[in-house]
Amino acid sequence: MSRPGFRLALFATVLAVVVVLLGAYTRLTHAGLGCPDWPGCYGFLGVPMSEHKQVLAAERFPDAPLEVIKGWNEMVHRYFAGALGLVILGLAVQALRRRREPGQPLKLPLALLAIVIIQAAFGMWTVTLKLWPQIVSAHLLGGFATLSLLFLLSVRLSGRVPAMAAVPRVLRVVARVGLLLVIGQIALGGWVSANYAAVACTDLPTCHGEWWPEMDFASGFNLAQHVGPNYLGGQLYGEARTAIHMSHRLGALLVCAVLLLLAWQLWRNRLPRLAGLLLAALALQIGLGLSNVLLHLPLAVAVAHNAGGAALLLVLVLINYRLRRPALRVPLPTAGEADWTLSGQPSRG
Repeated sequence: MSRPGFRLALFATVLAVVVVLLGAYTRLTHAGLGCPDWPGCYGFLGVPMSEHKQVLAAERFPDAPLEVIKGWNEMVHRYFAGALGLVILGLAVQALRRRREPGQPLKLPLALLAIVIIQAAFGMWTVTLKLWPQIVSAHLLGGFATLSLLFLLSVRLSGRVPAMAAVPRVLRVVARVGLLLVIGQIALGGWVSANYAAVACTDLPTCHGEWWPEMDFASGFNLAQHVGPNYLGGQLYGEARTAIHMSHRLGALLVCAVLLLLAWQLWRNRLPRLAGLLLAALALQIGLGLSNVLLHLPLAVAVAHNAGGAALLLVLVLINYRLRRPALRVPLPTAGEADWTLSGQPSRG
């Protein structure tokens, strides 16, 4: 039976999925600076639509011409993110009120509230620092962290996750490694997106017709990029973007190998549903990643690739949560009960 707050947590999880996808759509439509200020848009609560407001917008931001569609892409993302923040605030308040009830998580809702506050700051810096790649990547990771923790909260409040028998330690280790690698791959994907390196290689399995093309890893992974330039469209040259793209490809191969090992371990330990769920999410993400390259980053496929990454992350969160659940404890029999069990007769002592 689900605990109080489950439906609200589930709603917040679904809303977080929408926010993550809207964030991806905003980046992929180059609308990250659709509104050059924060939290409003050209000094207004919404995108200026009337002729008078658009004149004022041009006066306030002469170096950032208004593009209405991009402005709305950015503002819709902000509206949904703001709504998610309010829902998470509600979850935190609810957890505080029910903190003395058995089985009520408290640290997790409070951690989510802290993360969403930090996310708001990252959202502001994304605009004020003109899409500085470090902030853009951190903002993306924060969104995925919010989603995964909301999903974990929903699972904990659902009351439907059964306890498991003991599993080998190696299975838990592989599951944790798989989760960390998926997080790292998501971070690499964010760096690819922030530096506009998704189409740095347009062929498969080679890149520019070579197995190991010319690459500049020092520039591609330079975390000390200057603050100040407008990073819309990216500031890196070809070899640096190629290094980022190829790192993401190599990371995908490593993730694939470890997750296939994890699926095999789950199958061996009689957890076929978890193994099947993992393989389905992995196959979907691999297919979307290949399609991004072969079809030259179509918008729908690129957004779906972000959704696939989120799905794979949530599957790993579920697997790790299931594997850490303690087995059901059966009380040891008393001496008299043990005699009954052994002899089939009640003890006469």
